[in-house]
Amino acid sequence: MPVYASNQCKRKKQTRVVIRPDRRRKQIMTKDAFIREVRDAEAMLYHVSKSILKNDSDCGDAVQETLLKAYEKLPTLKREKFFRTWITRILINECKGILRRRKNVIPYEDYMDNARMFEENRYDHLYMAIMELPEDLRILVTLYYIEGFSQKEISEILEIPTGTIKSKLSRARDSLKEQLSNEEKPPTARKNSKMSDKVTGKGKMPC
Repeated sequence: MPVYASNQCKRKKQTRVVIRPDRRRKQIMTKDAFIREVRDAEAMLYHVSKSILKNDSDCGDAVQETLLKAYEKLPTLKREKFFRTWITRILINECKGILRRRKNVIPYEDYMDNARMFEENRYDHLYMAIMELPEDLRILVTLYYIEGFSQKEISEILEIPTGTIKSKLSRARDSLKEQLSNEEKPPTARKNSKMSDKVTGKGKMPC
């Protein structure tokens, strides 16, 4: 037998087929784990929906619908550690859907005039200033300063570059500084001065 043919036979004999288990196979979050994560995220979901919709009833509807859709879409969640980012993206899409469907609402200026009467008893001066920001800035301020999402997480949630997030947060801070400097702080706002300093740039939390 030629040497070349002999070497081919040896190589064929040495060839092995190794079957390894698929370690990349994704495990779906259990029902108990889902309930636990939802309880931890419940307050955050309400705050984010409030920054978009303002109306308590709409916020409740948005959060409830988000939880239903999230449970149905559990197989699309890559890892449990991404749960907050994942469910926040679902919530924001749901809130925007409600805004699109809500055509016959009170004009924003009228709503704020009527709401201010009883909102001031429930929320501080800074909160009212945040709620008067444009929608895109309100969402960013809520996610970053109030709920503590990182810029990378916000980028994944809103699908916008981190550079855009930085510039919009800067605009939001400038706007809040102007609003808060033009009005006297009520006594109830003093207890929240740390949060105010953090958002307006006086604190130690740069963006």
